[in-house]
Amino acid sequence: MSFPLLTAVAAVPAIGAIATAALPAAKRTAAKWLALLFSLVTFALALVVGFRFDPGAKGPFQLTESHAWISDFGVRYELGVDGIAVALIALTTLLIPFVILAGWHDADPLEEATPNRRWRPTQGFFALILAVEAMVVLSFEATDVFLFYIFFEAMLIPMYFLIGGFGDRADGDGEERAASRRSSAAVKFLLYNLAGGLIMLAAVIGLYAVTADQLGTGTFSLQQIVEARAAGKLEIGTGTERLLFLGFFFAFAVKAPLWPLHTWLPGAMGESTSPVAVLITAVVDKVGTFAMLRFCLQLFPEASSWATPVILVLALISVLYGALLAVAQRDIKRLIAYASISHFGFIILGIFAMTSQGQSGATLYMVNHGISTAALMLVAGFLISRRGSRLIADYGGVQKVAPVLAGTFLIGGLATLSLPGLAPFVSEFLVLVGTFSRYPVIGIIATLGIVLAALYVLVLYQRTMTGPVKAEVKSMPDLRVRELVVVAPLIALLLFLGVYPKPLTDIVNPAVGHTLSVVDKKDPQPAVQVDAVPGGSRPGHAVHDQDVEAAK
Repeated sequence: MSFPLLTAVAAVPAIGAIATAALPAAKRTAAKWLALLFSLVTFALALVVGFRFDPGAKGPFQLTESHAWISDFGVRYELGVDGIAVALIALTTLLIPFVILAGWHDADPLEEATPNRRWRPTQGFFALILAVEAMVVLSFEATDVFLFYIFFEAMLIPMYFLIGGFGDRADGDGEERAASRRSSAAVKFLLYNLAGGLIMLAAVIGLYAVTADQLGTGTFSLQQIVEARAAGKLEIGTGTERLLFLGFFFAFAVKAPLWPLHTWLPGAMGESTSPVAVLITAVVDKVGTFAMLRFCLQLFPEASSWATPVILVLALISVLYGALLAVAQRDIKRLIAYASISHFGFIILGIFAMTSQGQSGATLYMVNHGISTAALMLVAGFLISRRGSRLIADYGGVQKVAPVLAGTFLIGGLATLSLPGLAPFVSEFLVLVGTFSRYPVIGIIATLGIVLAALYVLVLYQRTMTGPVKAEVKSMPDLRVRELVVVAPLIALLLFLGVYPKPLTDIVNPAVGHTLSVVDKKDPQPAVQVDAVPGGSRPGHAVHDQDVEAAK
């Protein structure tokens, strides 16, 4: 038996979570270093997965593992990765060490032993982060639908405690009111995602019933179901397929989040610590958009095509609605949250444009959005921890007293608005090109999101970093060494992938091609220019391929 590499990538952070949580209360520093060590080992294993992955190999999945689990119900422990999963596993395992470093002091016990202050369990904070990492990685690796569902739902538990139990200490309303807000945000996050998960569970059971009826033995294996449908052994009725699709898509749209199921995100990000906010939007939410590509499109190709017009409209609303609300925000973290809603609209737009450019761009967007949002949110967290306020109006002139902090904040913001030369530009450009080639009106309207992004990012920078230095920020220190270690690699990645995205595109393009072949979609054929066409066509006149053939 070959080494179970995919299992190891998920098992290491799970073991790390247990080991960190088991440390004595006095071993706070040891807990931090232990969590960081396990996160770095996990990233190293993810790099091994990337090096062993062959983009040119045949078959949808590589490094596969398959073992019987609950045989009576057709549930197997099946893992496998395609290029999209490899890219997202790399993103997840890359960000977790930075999340841990950025939150190094977020769970330290408070110095003041007052009745309104609570002790923050350091070991629990870092153990929960590692637990989330393990479950997210398994979600990207699972090729058994039921196995995926288990970890898709299980990650809600540690996230609930991270949102509700650990929040910013910089809230002027006092600890009691801040704790109440965190609790409300955590409950809303949990209820929304549980509702989506329960609906998905009904669809998962329905899928099993259909396979049991037609194949003789029920199965949750994604590859087996796709192959059975391609061979004509499994035929799902149109009405049944559409209902099953809606059950899956609803859960993924909540997780993504897609308008109008997005309302849990601003509160969850706003009341969390900045590292946990990064964990939400840069890591956990990507499971929703990833699952649309892996499960919705491949399990239910006809229903995906049927639902595409409505989903594109919802995605377009997300793009514009999220950007407009970001412009109106007074809270730095909520502004970034609404900007993320707009960006997820672009990702879903690219997925359901059903073009190779759109889906490649959507996958790159998942990765690039994770890096850019992590950079911007973490720097914003460093800023907020210094001033003690999330309100934009409480800042001014920061670039004069903390130029490195202001500079990194600017680069993160420019990446968020997809400035050419930074990584998100490539992905956003591909999404818009892919959308325009099949749905030109939606593609044109979606470009307004770029204009609005420039507005909310530049206004945010202007109001916080430029102008007269406010008295409260005169003594603000610049970024410290630990904070530079967090931010500098993310900025470097934004620059590198902005000018040379080929390593990512080479990995994801074959997986995108496979997905489009399952959905039976091909890129629209563009008009071609010909110098002269017999039969009356004018020189330079745009004609379609069939016109050229007819002329010949």
